[in-house]
Amino acid sequence: MLQVILRSTIIYLVLLAGFRLLGKRQLGELELNELVIAMLVSDFASTPLQDLNMPLYYGIASALTLLLLSLLFSFISLKSLRFRTAFYGTPTVIIENGRLIQSAMRRNRFTVDELLGELRVQGIMDLRSVKYAILETNGQLSILPAAEQQPLTAGDMGIETEDNTPPVLLINDGRLLREALAAQGLDRGWLQKLLKQHGLSHHRQVFLLSVDSKKRAFLIPKGR
Repeated sequence: MLQVILRSTIIYLVLLAGFRLLGKRQLGELELNELVIAMLVSDFASTPLQDLNMPLYYGIASALTLLLLSLLFSFISLKSLRFRTAFYGTPTVIIENGRLIQSAMRRNRFTVDELLGELRVQGIMDLRSVKYAILETNGQLSILPAAEQQPLTAGDMGIETEDNTPPVLLINDGRLLREALAAQGLDRGWLQKLLKQHGLSHHRQVFLLSVDSKKRAFLIPKGR
């Protein structure tokens, strides 16, 4: 028992010092290679705790090697933009000047549900109020609201505003959400009329369709 406690303490202190050298970063902001290294380090470091016959320095040496590799890659990426682009990737613009870039979403396998969820987390209920949305290399979404959304608000000026209920999604990447359509008191006739107004014949041609509390529709056709 004493051996297990001693080994655990040593490994903990070594890993704590090693990760401290890598710099301060929240877990949700880890780059892909950093996440992989963190998983491998935890696995290698736990091996001597599971097998007491294995020399302790085996696990410590493996963990420290991975930490040093991560530190080396971080140093090289600071010196070489080409290396960082190849190894870490580049940020991707998802929304530009209020326009949703569907090809960028498909390349990054970023769904409409994920996009709307990220917007809601940041207090944005309508993507039309977004000027830029950029998917960072660590998976975080950076959002810049449109100019009229910042910094002065209608509430600051004592102006009565409309209901801030988030729009309801009716079509998600060509898939019709029939229950959502019925819940809004709408039917296929309303949908077909709306599609015709946009020069479309089928809901599978729609990338995103939502309606607000006043039944005002927001439609984005599928891109090629």
